[in-house]
Amino acid sequence: MSDTIERIKCLIIGSGPAGYTAAIYAARADLKPVMYTGMQMGGQLTTTTEVDNFPGYPNGTDGTAMMEDLKNQAERFGTEVRFGMVTKIDFSKEIGGIHKVTVDDSIQIEANTVIISTGATAKYLGLESEQRLIGGGVSACATCDGFFYKGQDVVVVGAGDTAAEEATYLANICNKVTVLVRKDYMRASKAMQHRVEKTKNIEVKFNTEIDEVLGDNVVEGVRAVNNVTGEKEVINVTGVFIAIGHKPNTEIFKDVLDMDETGYLITKGKSTKTNLPGIFAAGDVQDKEYRQAVTAAGTGCMAALDAERYLGSLN
Repeated sequence: MSDTIERIKCLIIGSGPAGYTAAIYAARADLKPVMYTGMQMGGQLTTTTEVDNFPGYPNGTDGTAMMEDLKNQAERFGTEVRFGMVTKIDFSKEIGGIHKVTVDDSIQIEANTVIISTGATAKYLGLESEQRLIGGGVSACATCDGFFYKGQDVVVVGAGDTAAEEATYLANICNKVTVLVRKDYMRASKAMQHRVEKTKNIEVKFNTEIDEVLGDNVVEGVRAVNNVTGEKEVINVTGVFIAIGHKPNTEIFKDVLDMDETGYLITKGKSTKTNLPGIFAAGDVQDKEYRQAVTAAGTGCMAALDAERYLGSLN
């Protein structure tokens, strides 16, 4: 453990659209932000090969390239971006209090404000073939990547409201959507189930799981197995959308910050304020509804403005 303790005005935990946008606004407000990126610099978007729906990129862009653009912009205004993982927190409950953070079990930071943008991690099936083809036809976000499969056949894996929403969204774009449900029923609300049933180009296969995603560099199909009969079949598709949920990266904040039953941080009203003064949350870590790069960036802006106003109120 280092004996040197660094004192900063604004600490940003986590990169990605929310963190980098917060950094841009905080730096321009002369808060001299320091960002610790976490283990996945740039966040979930770095697993997306093409981003076509973020404003300002008329020809689309690569997810990693876009995060590099945001990082460079944040650094241009004076943000110090560091690679590292926050491993311990000691947040103050007092207005104007100092928040203590340990990085990589050794670096000690004291901050007047903290912006949490640690994001959420999509849940995957865990198959080797699935992991290998993430970005090559395997996706966890239909609204992000569905456009690229216009007129094609795709598979959606899942049984809840998210899976039903993704399937009906894709049905408007794709030729055919096959929904694979592990059990003999869907967990989605009745309204969402009815919407799926009424959509002609959606087929639901119950008691069905993916045995393997087929293809070398891009998805060429899936081998599905009926978990009751053991019967296997190949479904020829070009896209596989995993819709079995997301897990917010908030474990370290448990019992310290208010969060819902799933672990998403709860913010007050239309602000990014958490239950502790000087602690703000932005992006997917507090947004389970939209989960888009542009909405994450918006809340990153809000968090920096909230942090600036908080510090201004202390003078």
